[in-house]
Amino acid sequence: MTIAIVDGYSTGAALARRLHSLDQPCIHVRSQPHVSGYLRRSFDPDSYITDLGHDPDLQAVAHRLRELGATRITAGAESGVTLAERLSLLLGLPTNSAEHIAARRDKHLMAQAVAAAGLATPQATLATTPGEAAAWFQASGLPAAVVKPLSSAGTDNVTFCSTALQVETASAAVLAARTVFGEPNRAVLVQERLRGPEFYINTVSYDGHHRVAEIWRYVKQVGADSTPLYDYEEPVEATTQIAKTLRHFTFAVLDALGIRSTPAHTEVMLTSRGPVLIETGARLGGATQPDIVERYSGVSQTALTAATLLDPQHLLDFQDTHTTWSATVRNVEFVNHRHGPADARAAQRIARLPSAVAVVSAVEPGEQIAPTADLLTSPGYAYLAADERSAVERDYARLRRWERQGLHTV
Repeated sequence: MTIAIVDGYSTGAALARRLHSLDQPCIHVRSQPHVSGYLRRSFDPDSYITDLGHDPDLQAVAHRLRELGATRITAGAESGVTLAERLSLLLGLPTNSAEHIAARRDKHLMAQAVAAAGLATPQATLATTPGEAAAWFQASGLPAAVVKPLSSAGTDNVTFCSTALQVETASAAVLAARTVFGEPNRAVLVQERLRGPEFYINTVSYDGHHRVAEIWRYVKQVGADSTPLYDYEEPVEATTQIAKTLRHFTFAVLDALGIRSTPAHTEVMLTSRGPVLIETGARLGGATQPDIVERYSGVSQTALTAATLLDPQHLLDFQDTHTTWSATVRNVEFVNHRHGPADARAAQRIARLPSAVAVVSAVEPGEQIAPTADLLTSPGYAYLAADERSAVERDYARLRRWERQGLHTV
């Protein structure tokens, strides 16, 4: 058995390491000739027996993977989703349906496919000019909108807007930029801004059978430029009614999008009209430390994915409605407030917080960093965990106070 990972960045690197620790040979494939520094720094070449690099010839890559005995192909990051699925289809390996392959990257097509299945999605339009986007918002009568790229990640160029002029300005910024994966934005998505608690549901699927590995509730701030800033996230016990509602809705979304044999990361808002899909990625959820998640819940999406790649029966045997957490756990995104070189002492100081169980830095010491504007410009994150919720709350408040005082820069 040999497993190929397309774009083994972010949590894809954790998956590769997990498979390597299980003595599972892995091959790496790159979907693009150039990789952004944000993704490249997470890559772990030691987890692979070979890196095939990037080759635009799909048939040639498929032929090479066949020669190397690839038995499964999976995406490590959002950028690798389409290539992983196309290669799997060419080689006749388990993957998602061919029917909605474009909708699993294009957020507008995604919403259309989900809505066609009778599931709730935001009001939205696809615009190719700033004026078109502004005109739609003006005619919609919506009090607020979210402007975003069609196929990026990490809140890249996502902006909250409440006027047509703001929509026009934000749309122009999207259309002038490239995605975090280096792809040009040829259109912009304008969506109704939803209100309510937001959650993400990390699942693993095989042959149409779905299991929930993790459910977390997001808490976000609104940045100075009306962009969403990740604040922190906390797990939701699988035995709660909220978890049951989210599980039922998410499985229906996966079916609507033809997600049959991959992990998926689904974001849902619980609104006054019930659950509404924000978006789904047919890949692992990002910004996570699987070992920490497993320490307190017994399972992580990464661990469940690795086990399923090796033996699908493991997924079928997994009871996903029984997961509980043994402590209060909070995954806190760092928020930098100042321009300057990154301070190497920041991570050490955070690690000394009594409830800190993992600290992950996303910047190099001395690297010039700017105030956090989105997930891509966060200096990292930390897991806080304790038996008493008050201990986590106290350390969280201390961390935010340190950040306002300039924790992350020299």
